[in-house]
Amino acid sequence: MPKSKTTQTMKPATAAKKLGVLLSATPAEFQEGVVSRDELNELQSTPPAWLVELRRNGPHPKQVIAAKLKVSTSGLARGGITGPLTTAEIDALKAENPEWLERERTVYAEARKEALRLKERRAAEPPHASGAPGR
Repeated sequence: MPKSKTTQTMKPATAAKKLGVLLSATPAEFQEGVVSRDELNELQSTPPAWLVELRRNGPHPKQVIAAKLKVSTSGLARGGITGPLTTAEIDALKAENPEWLERERTVYAEARKEALRLKERRAAEPPHASGAPGR
């Protein structure tokens, strides 16, 4: 007998992370339910007004703040940013450009450059034997 296909669901926190928004800033009905894969796809393809507003103005979660500032999430913590920020607060930080932000941007850029170098090096290497005897 064939299995019936079950709907894949996720917790609201997981869905909020995939949408790049702060769970506590989402509407109560979003926070209290479960989100199906189809619902998540629908939210991504045609976002409702609340999601558009959150993405535009925040408050933003740390991974979004880090991306907007071009630093790592660890760099945010070293700079003293531990909570969510709005777009206006992020823009103010960019305009102020404190020393820690400059330093963390440099560290982040160097880390990305090194990761790319290693990736290219691995791609140029001949494939390694799988360890299984050949036949």
